[in-house]
Amino acid sequence: MNKAELTDRLRKKAFEIGFDKVGIVPPERLTPEGDQLGEWLEGGYQGEMKWLEKEPEKRADPLVLFPSVRSVISLAVNYYSPEEHSHDPSTGKISRYAWGDDYHHVIDRKLRQLLDWIKTEVPDATGKVCVDTAPIMDKAWAVRAGLGWLGKHTNVITKEFGSWVFLAEILTDAEFSFDAELMEDHCGSCTECLDACPTQAITEPYLVDSNLCISYATIELRSPELPKNIAGSLNGWLYGCDICQDVCPWNRFQKTTRETGFKPRPHNVSPFVDDVLTFTHEEYVERFRKSAVKRAKLSGLKRNAAALKKSGTNESCMENGDD
Repeated sequence: MNKAELTDRLRKKAFEIGFDKVGIVPPERLTPEGDQLGEWLEGGYQGEMKWLEKEPEKRADPLVLFPSVRSVISLAVNYYSPEEHSHDPSTGKISRYAWGDDYHHVIDRKLRQLLDWIKTEVPDATGKVCVDTAPIMDKAWAVRAGLGWLGKHTNVITKEFGSWVFLAEILTDAEFSFDAELMEDHCGSCTECLDACPTQAITEPYLVDSNLCISYATIELRSPELPKNIAGSLNGWLYGCDICQDVCPWNRFQKTTRETGFKPRPHNVSPFVDDVLTFTHEEYVERFRKSAVKRAKLSGLKRNAAALKKSGTNESCMENGDD
């Protein structure tokens, strides 16, 4: 079997497993992306996410992360589900990506299944799977592989699914045909995401200051209280924030995910704030078992719920830019 045939079979197998987009590129050092990451870190935009400062060479160069790599396979999975948040002020909104099962687990299984297939097709092949846990720049590889372009909100936007996609990679020493075509940036003069952000976290096109970001504050920040500028501008968000994606014109082309694991769990779209405030540890563990929401920990969720309770509002920007 020649390389082109093997690559075609890989794409078909990836779709069969549940991936929605595939791009394959050579394992070259990410330049200028690696330098831009360094500048972003030097600016302190990462907040308390200190792990982003570790192993910069691995993030910029896949040959450091996996020395035998010959192909970087970039993959995307659509996670959009059409349910909507409640606007009841007694509820809090959870980011759409966390409505169902934890994507780390769902996509890791798919990646390992695809890597097993590669090993079957290519004797002695080895590989490494990456799903938002390894020190690798997922967005940069997705752009380089032609899956989409980096939007002004810094999320990767695809023509087929908008920005509602999870990204992952397989680094392998198996050789495949490479994709050479980059996708043009189609954001144009649009500034919907910048204009809609209630905390001005998108300080300029393609630059997000995590210190000002509602999603960062409600998920990653470990302080006992939310910063005042965040707490006063939550717009009903209990965990994460989708505002910049909700207003993006490209997300008018969203499609419902094929993955049943990403379908919303009962009561995990807009839980009642008072329920969160009274959760016992056991209730929290049971409610969010194998859910990405556990990233915030019970103390973080209660902190966020207390801020929402104090503000007494559940306001939302217009979803998908509709009037």
